[in-house]
Amino acid sequence: MSSNKVLIAIVGPTAIGKTSLGVFLAQHFDTAVISADSRQFFKEMHIGTAVPTQEELKQVPHHFIQHKSILDTYSVGDFEKDALTKLETLFLTKNTVIMVGGSGLYVDAVIKGLDDFPEVNPALRKKLVRQLQEKGLESLQEELKKIDQEYHAKVDLDNPHRVIRALEVSLTASRPYSSFLDREKKNRPFKHLYVGLFAPREVIYERINQRVDQMIEAGLMDEAKKLHEHKNRNALQTVGYKELFEFFEGRCSLEFAISEIKKNTRRFAKRQLTWLRKNPEVLWLEHDLAKEDMLKMILERTKSIRNAD
Repeated sequence: MSSNKVLIAIVGPTAIGKTSLGVFLAQHFDTAVISADSRQFFKEMHIGTAVPTQEELKQVPHHFIQHKSILDTYSVGDFEKDALTKLETLFLTKNTVIMVGGSGLYVDAVIKGLDDFPEVNPALRKKLVRQLQEKGLESLQEELKKIDQEYHAKVDLDNPHRVIRALEVSLTASRPYSSFLDREKKNRPFKHLYVGLFAPREVIYERINQRVDQMIEAGLMDEAKKLHEHKNRNALQTVGYKELFEFFEGRCSLEFAISEIKKNTRRFAKRQLTWLRKNPEVLWLEHDLAKEDMLKMILERTKSIRNAD
């Protein structure tokens, strides 16, 4: 594959405007969008994951949007393999492809490759899952904090799958999970550019609050009700659904559940930014900059990337 092929990854906190910029850039480059948002892979989760609108989906081709079921097992390793296969096809006719991602781990898996982890004993995983069921997620979070403060600071702590994964690797290898991350990059047959959108914290939080209100108005309650019977599925261990499950089970009021969705989404956005700020390659752009001005800066950076050895 020619080295002038470039993957542009649009990253940033939730509700910042990544989807809109992705569509705009894909139209400019006459290309497709690859979604690297792990929450948007599942066809049953539509409202709560803020998938692109029908209008946005019609404007440019999108891949990896609602292509799996919550009943499927689909890991970051599966996505890395599938996305690289799709990119190979797209780059046959396109010089540029756009990737839009709220999941930093999934974006990095495609661009840098996954890190090599040790084989984990299934008995250890069962033990940690049992601990989750008997003592709750908080006990696992505390254990991770003791073993690996660095990863504890940036992982989505509300996602039991991620917390258990970090613990099982750390305990198996007798060293922190974070020590396996960001090692030598794998060679890819394309170049890349990270474009990060940012805004002041109060703006991000206000946008999140508005989005949650819009989701509730759009029917998130009904969507979550249909999924309640599958609440233990990995895909549903996510903000927006688990809080409503608590309400359905009589553990809190609806008002409290909605406030928790907002709070946990804000925490999620904070962790997304923590992950991204450690990446020196990101071209940061203000979220409310005119798209034409964003395009100008992206084109300049892309040109220098193509011309680099």
